[in-house]
Amino acid sequence: MTRTLAAIFAMSIVAAPALADGHAGPGDAAAGEKTFSKCKSCHMIVSDAGDEIVKGGRTGPNLYGVIGRQAGTADFRYGDDLVAAGEAGLVWDAANLAEYVVDPRAFLRTYLDDSKAKSKMAYKLKKGGEDVAAYLASVAPAPES
Repeated sequence: MTRTLAAIFAMSIVAAPALADGHAGPGDAAAGEKTFSKCKSCHMIVSDAGDEIVKGGRTGPNLYGVIGRQAGTADFRYGDDLVAAGEAGLVWDAANLAEYVVDPRAFLRTYLDDSKAKSKMAYKLKKGGEDVAAYLASVAPAPES
């Protein structure tokens, strides 16, 4: 038990600098573009001007500009729990988006502290979430100055 606690403590010290800036890790946008092929059956990436970056499905929301956006606020019919998370302050960044795609329901249950929270997103992306987040950030609009 003591060794386990010591290992957890040591890992948290090593991970702290990476997490302090709000990123789960650097993520590889090129790898994320390839991994996004799993996402495009439900999601598209279309700019506000209508430029199609990735042709995809309409089952899920358009992911253009998702990094930096309050959860549940784009033009889409989101589930009540994702909207509630956004109203509670959830703004997508690389770290929390990467965590969300691993298990959306578990993420919302933890974020909302509600054991009954659920997500409409049924797919679980077990690996590559950081890369997908980096890719989505790379195709996002330039931040307003």
